[in-house]
Amino acid sequence: MKAVSYRAYGGPEVLEYGDDLPRPKVGPDSVLVQVKAAAVNPVDWKAREGYLDGMIQPVFPVVPGWDVSGVVVGLGADTPEFQEGDEVIGYVREDFLSRGTFAEYVAAPVRTLAPKPAGLTFEEAAALPLAGLTALQSLRAVRAGEGDTVLIHGASGGVGSMAVQLARRLGARVIGTASERNHDYLRGLGAEPVTYGDGLAERVRALAPGGVDAVLDLVGGGAVATSPAVTAPGARLVSIADPAVTEFGGRVLWVRPDPADLTELSRLAEEGALKVEVAEVFPLERTADAHRRSAEGHTRGKIVVTV
Repeated sequence: MKAVSYRAYGGPEVLEYGDDLPRPKVGPDSVLVQVKAAAVNPVDWKAREGYLDGMIQPVFPVVPGWDVSGVVVGLGADTPEFQEGDEVIGYVREDFLSRGTFAEYVAAPVRTLAPKPAGLTFEEAAALPLAGLTALQSLRAVRAGEGDTVLIHGASGGVGSMAVQLARRLGARVIGTASERNHDYLRGLGAEPVTYGDGLAERVRALAPGGVDAVLDLVGGGAVATSPAVTAPGARLVSIADPAVTEFGGRVLWVRPDPADLTELSRLAEEGALKVEVAEVFPLERTADAHRRSAEGHTRGKIVVTV
């Protein structure tokens, strides 16, 4: 099958495009998905560069990618949840790096899948799983709810934009950090934007003099270090990018595949209550360029590869 893979850690130049990889075999609790689109996430190029080597074992050659939208074309021995022809989305993460979604086909455990939102294109649907699950599970980790003021670092990115929308649905007030060019975008999602960088704590305090009740750090880079200056007593913190959050009483979150959560996100997207922003679309053979664009770190929404 056609796929993108790498045989050793390195930069985007190690990614190879070809048609010499075998179609994956399907286990008893998995289905074979014909991939229509796969989204790029920062974890993809970080894994390719070896940053996850102490956490996840690679089995080379590695096909990267965890996000997918596509069509079920084969069934395992015990997969009553799906039928051939079903359109699905998935966060197809295994506990090793090898059989990813930047390929014509992926073998996906049913625990990683949910029905595709009918109103979304395959490109939009591919951008939903990892980002949406991360946003949902991060908000749950800080127990965000009605009347809370939530500070979201990196609010205009793929995860951040979904976290803003989900937090607003919970009844929370949202303050979001972003570059000034994305402030109108955040206002449209219901957030109050602030520029990151020097003076951030003062800008947040001007909006929330009593401090914020919860902080979601979605970007790393030392953002959590501002927490003591911007939080109210008893504030809850979570980071997906900076282990230092534990020094401030918070927790690190590693998003988990969850079919119930993914089905809920799919329902919200289908109802129009959760908008998915696709920044740019690349063909499969240009996956290396998609990785480069993601690594630049200035994208609003998600980068997607079509197969």
